[in-house]
Amino acid sequence: MTLPTIYEISEPGRRGVLLPDCDVPESDLPADLLRHELELPEVSELQVIRHFTNLSQKNYSIDTGFYPLGSCTMKYNPRINEDMARLPGFAQLHPLTDVDGSQGALALMYQLQQWLGEISGFDGVSLVPAAGAQGEFAGILMIRNYHLDRGDTKRTKILVPNSAHGTNPATVTMAGYEVVELPSDDHGDVDLEALKAACDDTVAGMMITVPSTLGLFESHILDVIEAVHDCGGLMYMDGANMNALMGVVKPGELGFDVMHYNLHKTFSTPHGGGGPGSGAVGVNDKLKPFLPGPIAVILEEATDDEEAPLYGLQMPEKSIGRLKAFHGNFGMHSRAYTYIRIHGDSGIKDITRYAVLNANYIRAGLKDTYHIPYPRICAHEFVLEGHFDGVDDVHALDISKRLMDYNIHPPTNYFPLIVHEALLIEPTETETKATLDFFIDTMKKIAQEAKDDPELLKSAPHITPVSRLDEVRAAKQLVLCCAPVMQSLADD
Repeated sequence: MTLPTIYEISEPGRRGVLLPDCDVPESDLPADLLRHELELPEVSELQVIRHFTNLSQKNYSIDTGFYPLGSCTMKYNPRINEDMARLPGFAQLHPLTDVDGSQGALALMYQLQQWLGEISGFDGVSLVPAAGAQGEFAGILMIRNYHLDRGDTKRTKILVPNSAHGTNPATVTMAGYEVVELPSDDHGDVDLEALKAACDDTVAGMMITVPSTLGLFESHILDVIEAVHDCGGLMYMDGANMNALMGVVKPGELGFDVMHYNLHKTFSTPHGGGGPGSGAVGVNDKLKPFLPGPIAVILEEATDDEEAPLYGLQMPEKSIGRLKAFHGNFGMHSRAYTYIRIHGDSGIKDITRYAVLNANYIRAGLKDTYHIPYPRICAHEFVLEGHFDGVDDVHALDISKRLMDYNIHPPTNYFPLIVHEALLIEPTETETKATLDFFIDTMKKIAQEAKDDPELLKSAPHITPVSRLDEVRAAKQLVLCCAPVMQSLADD
């Protein structure tokens, strides 16, 4: 049964909101602010609630099922994080409040900076970047300004492995550098010989994702860092996969110069639906003066144990400047602060251990059913090939669509690009063994279905509100009004 749209149940005279009597002099709105051509629905409050509740139930979310979306760390967001972010002193604090009136928020930001620095081994942290991609951009701009500040203008290239996150080459280009792609070797690591051949005095630095999007920790990462440093370049680590490292490995101690964190991945702030994100950056002493600002600092130390320090905001000496109005996505900072404080040192280590354990458990459970191109111990995610010998018509996309019939969100498809028919799977640390076993059994069942009845996969999904869409057409011919959408579905 298809429920009517909110437009179809509209009737003249219905009202969903009863406004109080006007207590100020009435005046007419300027004519150019009124859009009489808009046919807004006239519905009751109950009808509005039912309409949007029905729509929400058609959405898939981490609260309703397993979400093994590789590279994105779609893990459960603890509700206490939400409660803390909604505290009136945080949620209702105006961004233009002066220093004296925002001491609580500034103290939280300062402490979060300190904790992120401790977790990653970096000397300075800025919370300003509003997303992972903006954190990347900040990192490369700091590398650029570092070289220019020293009068070194001949460095025009950034090295990027072909196993890096897809945003890395875009970031390099936006910062005005040339991308030099490096191949992977047979084990999934950066090809050391190709790296050394590319290292010269035109290299500004290297962007590398650790663990890589193959789900592998670079076995010779220290050699990679040494090669780039020896030619005068700086090392940028894409920290989107810190879910596999925190509490166990500190990138700053490995020799990285700068890294961005995805607070909306590793530290459980809400992820998906376009944001809000948070792409804080950490740096060593060399790049600390170039951090984007303003950053939270202590303006005056406490005079005794009963007093708190006076916190404020400050621009670093050679800052690359502001990347966003105000101070980043503060709601994400309060959630990440809560997450770290609740787990503490030992809990942070356990998060990493279970994330890695869960991924390897699934990998081991599927290795005899699916081809795994790099059969090594993985980090928090792994990649397999979504096709079967002798079943040429079934592809990774068909497997993903069929998973939807089992109430499992599809994993990342066709990425990383260097793996044929790639399915990138990340279970995270928050899922139970029962959920992992169900996923393994379902993937095996789908593999058998592909051989016995391939059309079952090619026509999937079968139980969702909308069947398989033409995804290219959907991306290029957007329909943003629900009435035409319902008519289009009816025509199909």
